[in-house]
Amino acid sequence: MIVRLTKSFHFEAAHDLPTFPDRHKCRRLHGHSYRFDVVVEGPVQPEKGYLIDYADIANAASPIVSQLDHYYLNDIPGLANPTSEILAKWLWDRLKPSLPLLASIVVYETCTSACEYRGPQPAGN
Repeated sequence: MIVRLTKSFHFEAAHDLPTFPDRHKCRRLHGHSYRFDVVVEGPVQPEKGYLIDYADIANAASPIVSQLDHYYLNDIPGLANPTSEILAKWLWDRLKPSLPLLASIVVYETCTSACEYRGPQPAGN
């Protein structure tokens, strides 16, 4: 049986989006209560009855949350233009080495706006 597991994480951070037009509200310094979901997918191990321990996901994500929480995202290497899209890929790049079953990252910038990143796509897609 193939399953998808999701574990959610939260952090508070400020940013501005330097590529937006000068008068756009997102160009100005502002903050968000971010949430991101780490989604893993794979076969349930019959002898164990589960895919992966949720604690393993938390152990992989916790240092990253600490790096982001209550910081100015633009100052973090790789996040000079911290759009939801770039943040989702940034998270993927840091989690994938320790979570080989990673299937997607979903970043919620607000409670009504989200971006999902599913990793690099094969050429031609």
